[in-house]
Amino acid sequence: MQKDIVTKSLIEELAACLVTRLLKIPVVPASIEWLDTEQHRVEYRRADMVVRIQPCEDEEPCLLHLEIQNNNHPQMPLRMLRYYTDIRLRWPKEPLRQYLIYTGKAKLDMPAGLPDFNYCYELIDMRTIDCALLLSEDTPDALVLAILCDFKGRSARDIISYIIKRLHQLTFEHDDTFRRYLHMLCSGQVFSYHLRG
Repeated sequence: MQKDIVTKSLIEELAACLVTRLLKIPVVPASIEWLDTEQHRVEYRRADMVVRIQPCEDEEPCLLHLEIQNNNHPQMPLRMLRYYTDIRLRWPKEPLRQYLIYTGKAKLDMPAGLPDFNYCYELIDMRTIDCALLLSEDTPDALVLAILCDFKGRSARDIISYIIKRLHQLTFEHDDTFRRYLHMLCSGQVFSYHLRG
């Protein structure tokens, strides 16, 4: 689905903000290192985001795997397990944290793992996160991510107008930067997702 593709591109652009603000993992921002996870099988599969991070300056680096899902896929726990084994086989000595971020409109009803295998991962439902959390950060990255959150009954038009106005104010000296953030917001029906609400 188009929204899923757009969300993945947002995650790539906004990785540091996502890790620190949404996942609440303290991280040394310069330590985020993107890792290639392409696997050669009969089918093509690549994890949405795998990065090596250093949570705090006095902690050891670890791998962070993040998947974005905009619908309730019944096989998602098995897919997450497959990503887990692919990543662990490639980097066997590094600790791994996995998160699935759900951005769909329908109520989240996927399990957060395979209990019979004693396998679990973190599951985050963007629809339950108050957009005020990210709006209060008042950075371009956080403002763009706020569009995926719950507006908590606030007018979608007012929130979107506020985000655009603040993005313009925060990037007014750099037209290219403003256009890049605006493109993230406008791409793939993200506006209409809320305005249809």
